[in-house]
Amino acid sequence: MRSTNQDTFDAVQRMMAYIDAHIQEPLTAKMLSDVAGYSQYHAARIFKQHTGRMPFEYIRERRLINAAFALRNSKKKVLDVALDFVFDSHEGFSRAFTKAFGLPPKRFASMPKPKDWLIHYRVSTHRKTDMEENQMNTAVIFTQIVERPARKLLLKRAQTANDYFTYCEEVGSGENNNSEPWDILCEIKEALYEPAGVWLPDNMRPDDTGIYAHGVELPADYDAAIPDGFDLIDLPPCKLIVFQGEPYDDEKYSQAIGALWERIAKFNPEAYGYEYADELAPRMQLSPQGWRGYIEMRPVREIIR
Repeated sequence: MRSTNQDTFDAVQRMMAYIDAHIQEPLTAKMLSDVAGYSQYHAARIFKQHTGRMPFEYIRERRLINAAFALRNSKKKVLDVALDFVFDSHEGFSRAFTKAFGLPPKRFASMPKPKDWLIHYRVSTHRKTDMEENQMNTAVIFTQIVERPARKLLLKRAQTANDYFTYCEEVGSGENNNSEPWDILCEIKEALYEPAGVWLPDNMRPDDTGIYAHGVELPADYDAAIPDGFDLIDLPPCKLIVFQGEPYDDEKYSQAIGALWERIAKFNPEAYGYEYADELAPRMQLSPQGWRGYIEMRPVREIIR
């Protein structure tokens, strides 16, 4: 019998082979999930687990490395190489290339090529100045409205928790500083989206249970086994307003969350024709990850004038 680890390893190998075979073509999360045989969220999760990179990071790295070889081994113009490897513009390609290799593509192409030449893909070690750090205090937030279909929410309730820290204290810590329920939720292959921390409205919270929980959204027809101690509740179709902060250094996550909360508190959805509709879904926070910025979501409905 094959192990789960072997299955996920094979799925990641299929995704990597597909990326390399189609490196000069547009690639989407759905394409990779189809190759892997998992949901988009789970495919991305196992890819990072095995490679240390999200798929889009790996794709960009492979494109830049292939582009570097093309610049050295062909007489193509920089723009042509950029377009060959699915970069939208000369400027965008040049910025990405310079960040990766430390010098612009045109200069890189003109340098003498030594025997047994290798490309060293580097990670920027730029350290923010005090002025750049202070920009977090004046940064904008990005908002968008997304549609959610009728679905279910699988969650592990707490008795008294009202935030992430009190929740983890109550239910126990798992791997990578997450909660034990979080580790279980991450293994649910049918998940529609990634797990989230949720603040439950009163109509979704039985007496003597906490406000905060960890959960994941599942298809409305989900009928697989429910893990011990977990609940499954129905969520109606609704719109969510997504609040997303700017990218930040991972060690600064608490400041990034606080900054976004301040801005959310001042945000008036009525100016855009919406009002909060907290009874339709929990307020949700996604796992803080510096590369994408801190993200929260809250249900809204259109205001009928």
